[in-house]
Amino acid sequence: MPTARESLLDAALSALAGLPWSGVRMVDVASAAGVSRQTLYNEFGSKDGLARALVRREADVYLRGVDRALAECPQASPTGSDAGGTPTQASPTGSDAGGTPTQASPTGSDAGGIPIGPADRLVHVAEWTVGSARSSALVRALLTGCWSERLPAPSVRTTAAVSAVPAQRRADAGVPGPAELIAAVRDRALAALEKEMPGADPVELGRYCETAVRLGLSCVVAPPGRGEGHAGYIRSVLARLPVRALG
Repeated sequence: MPTARESLLDAALSALAGLPWSGVRMVDVASAAGVSRQTLYNEFGSKDGLARALVRREADVYLRGVDRALAECPQASPTGSDAGGTPTQASPTGSDAGGTPTQASPTGSDAGGIPIGPADRLVHVAEWTVGSARSSALVRALLTGCWSERLPAPSVRTTAAVSAVPAQRRADAGVPGPAELIAAVRDRALAALEKEMPGADPVELGRYCETAVRLGLSCVVAPPGRGEGHAGYIRSVLARLPVRALG
């Protein structure tokens, strides 16, 4: 059962789907979550605090999805998408249609026992990135730095007050910008691939990972043509990168 904080964040996100952030009212968020306004203010302090927490949660959901994408194995076509180019990984919430958390597949091979290479994992991360940006305007804004007036743009608390709620203190500290987010994804990918390829050059492997991340981001901003799809495009580019010890 979700906590009051999670219910409030869910209610705020649902409200944002139909209204600009300026039109989202705290009283309505509290009512939709089934809690009192006092509980809302105890958790977030203010509407700005609620906005920071909402953006922080979306960043965390995206990064947890990156970790799952690196651990899981593509189980559909070799490109990680179906015939129509739709990503085949888990939903951006990390759960199936019934709300059950998805479980990672055994690493190293797909459901049919076919070995999974570095490019497969990075394409899976790119698929997650594109799918997340399509389904969440907040994730897209976090990745691109383009915040519309409809969204609660991230801000850092400027007053000396410190929330008594640990999760809110973390949210008040701010969220990563696009460059920091890309670096976080690259570092996660690098750490995952280094475990499988201890002999690989870490500098080259780091560049390889960052290239894949940036290719995924480019597909968010300017999707490739329908003929190839973003997964096929990214895979074809990665195949041309000369990285030693990437067998």
